Amino acid sequence: GNTSKVPRWAIAYKYPPEEKETVLRDIEVSVGRTGRITPTAIFDNIRLCGTNVSRATLHNQDYIDNLEVGIGDTIVVYKSGEIIPKIKEVNKSKRPSSWVKFTLPDVCPACGHKTVREKDSADVKCINPSCPAQKERKIINFVSRDAMDIKGFGDKYVVELINKGYLNNITDIYRLKNHREELIEKGIIGKEKNTDKLLDAIENSKNNEPWMLLTGLGIPQIGKNVSKTILNRFKSFEALINASVDELKETDDIGEVSAVELYQYFHNEENADILMTLKDEGLNMTAGEQTNESNIFEGLTFVITGTLPGMDRKQAENIITSNGGKVTGSVSKKTNYLLAGENAGSKLDKANSLGITVISEAELLSMLENTK
Repeated sequence: GNTSKVPRWAIAYKYPPEEKETVLRDIEVSVGRTGRITPTAIFDNIRLCGTNVSRATLHNQDYIDNLEVGIGDTIVVYKSGEIIPKIKEVNKSKRPSSWVKFTLPDVCPACGHKTVREKDSADVKCINPSCPAQKERKIINFVSRDAMDIKGFGDKYVVELINKGYLNNITDIYRLKNHREELIEKGIIGKEKNTDKLLDAIENSKNNEPWMLLTGLGIPQIGKNVSKTILNRFKSFEALINASVDELKETDDIGEVSAVELYQYFHNEENADILMTLKDEGLNMTAGEQTNESNIFEGLTFVITGTLPGMDRKQAENIITSNGGKVTGSVSKKTNYLLAGENAGSKLDKANSLGITVISEAELLSMLENTK
């Protein structure tokens, strides 16, 4: 048979990915919001799958060790899924005589604090809570679209406001209104109109659903979908803060690691002060009663990929969740449906390999229509 776009009887054969050699010129080391040190390869520009490529992640020290890569090496680069640049291997026959294998620094490149490698992990981290790079990434995450979604609060403004001393942590975002005249005078955000527009967006964000705040806190292992699940069960930050590790583990999608991360975050004195300040500033910390349009998708897990013809992914996600379903970011054996649009890519391939039902936007809407 056929779906609206895909013949079920057909087999797709993929061409091997395009590969090109280039020279690794540098390895840039950056610090994320959790303190994780990430190395990025910088190499001579090459053309792959129609775009110019000059950077690719090296992930961690184990990945570097397995590749045996160092600055000056000739490397083979390809695009995974014709999208993400990756280093396949090193051409050791072209290795320079002065070659040295790259090793991640034992001090943080942002603050100079000693780094540590986590037990049973490949990650090397800076554990300095005052690290400026972590501070910057935490605030950028907080205002981002997947968290508090403060419109117009771009990375450039965050960096500038930190550099000028207006932002030290996420609570300072809600105190920017006290510096309105200074901000306008210095033109950090822009003139009066732009400054007021951003300050209004910050004020409006206080009414966001509490799962958005939980996402914005940047707790390891706790992303957008998990935050929704947690607040759907506990309803308020007060109940969440008072929950034990065992109670947290009883929540769908929460395992031992995530439960411990949550518990430790809420029982850290500094974090408790931040949450109290956010509460005093008037942020919404209690979820309202969730009323679904229907329960047609109850117990079903969807993944969305590609470009849909009549709606964006956020609209599709709202349709699914408001009818009892759950949307996750990756395809697994637990996925019931893959909602696929144009240029679906590797998620479609994985869904087909696992025998997961692939539907179009029209079929999703038809499923809803059949219940009315």
